[in-house]
Amino acid sequence: MDMTTSPAAAAPQAGSGPVLHLSDLMGRPLTDSGGEPIGKLADVIVRLRGAEHPLVTGIVAAVGNRQVFVPVEQVSAFDGEVLTLTSPRLDLRKFERREGEVLLRADVLGHRLIDVPAAHLIRAVDLELRRPADAWVLAGVDTRRRARGLMRLLAPEVVHEYEDWANFEPLIGHAGSARLRGPFGRIRRLKPAQIADLLEEASKAEETEILGQVHADPELEADVFEELDEDQATRLLGARTDTEIAQVLARMRADDAADAIAELPQRRRQPIIDLLPVGQRTKVLTLMGFNPTSAGGLMGMDFLAVPADIQVVEALAAVGGSSSLQPEALTSVHALDEHGRLCGVVKLVTLLQADPAARLRDVYDDDPVRIGADTDVVDVAVLMSDYNLITIPVVDENRTMIGLITVDDVLEVTLPEDWRRREAAEPPDSHRGKRE
Repeated sequence: MDMTTSPAAAAPQAGSGPVLHLSDLMGRPLTDSGGEPIGKLADVIVRLRGAEHPLVTGIVAAVGNRQVFVPVEQVSAFDGEVLTLTSPRLDLRKFERREGEVLLRADVLGHRLIDVPAAHLIRAVDLELRRPADAWVLAGVDTRRRARGLMRLLAPEVVHEYEDWANFEPLIGHAGSARLRGPFGRIRRLKPAQIADLLEEASKAEETEILGQVHADPELEADVFEELDEDQATRLLGARTDTEIAQVLARMRADDAADAIAELPQRRRQPIIDLLPVGQRTKVLTLMGFNPTSAGGLMGMDFLAVPADIQVVEALAAVGGSSSLQPEALTSVHALDEHGRLCGVVKLVTLLQADPAARLRDVYDDDPVRIGADTDVVDVAVLMSDYNLITIPVVDENRTMIGLITVDDVLEVTLPEDWRRREAAEPPDSHRGKRE
């Protein structure tokens, strides 16, 4: 099988062509062009190329007690029992990894990867190489456990079933290679809650690499910290400097930031609060003044409030322009009278179905369900359940709106303490198109 290829060749589609399995390649003898033994294959080198399948650029050969680099174009055949060099000369300088290179045996085989569609960490049992055109690429990953003991004796033949490499994000632990994946790699396909789940099942080294990728997007990083278990968030934040912690908290919802600060050691709280932007600092200090088991300790301080006398079309425009608010807080619009007091609440669906020229006061509920900041969280949950509410406004004694509680806030405090550690229910089509 001719291996004349160039590391700069364009990546072909990896769904066809000759196939090799990495486990079968390891340890194969290496000879010179005259057939004299030189050493054996110790590893296969690929170069990451973003969304394209990684390209095989060479091998690592064990020659005596030294590991050396052999370019892929110097190997005449990959599928034989012996690998033969096409060149009579071999560079015996010690192999040193270059930026963007991944060693398949050392970095991937037997290591855990992120299965992006399933949002889980899995182990690479074997790897599949293909040559669909004139270049070898890393095409697939086998994640099935191998049979052991009696089962292996009964069924000794290994049946390979691979999934496309494009479905996985490798955790390589090599900064130069990680940069070649692009900003936070395929992790960008995952939801913040899924990344938080990955972090909770990751080892320390895996945790560091996942966080390193997420750090490339500060907004995503803040969202992930909002979803983390409190103990883990505290540990991860506590390992950072005050400035680094403040940078994350500045992008979080004020209520989540207040909770995170409250979990930090007392000596670190005030210095971090002082580093927050003025607006965020004011919100955090306000929220930290409430009992955490009350509506005030549960509420967020970001909500949409508009004058009661505007038209429906203007209220809808205000919703459209509120891109900085979490979507859950935009399911209702809050109307204020001329004194800034809450006088009505209207659901977004009602606005969409109303006459655009109608006045807001003609379509809102003029006696909305509302609570005070000292209301117990259980009472909040009961009210939201009784009235089928997605959000509930929090007001002071003058009916001035001071915050908003969303249904996800209530669920978080009313679910069992270990709810984050439970396996999430999967939709019935979650395995569609995948092997059993």
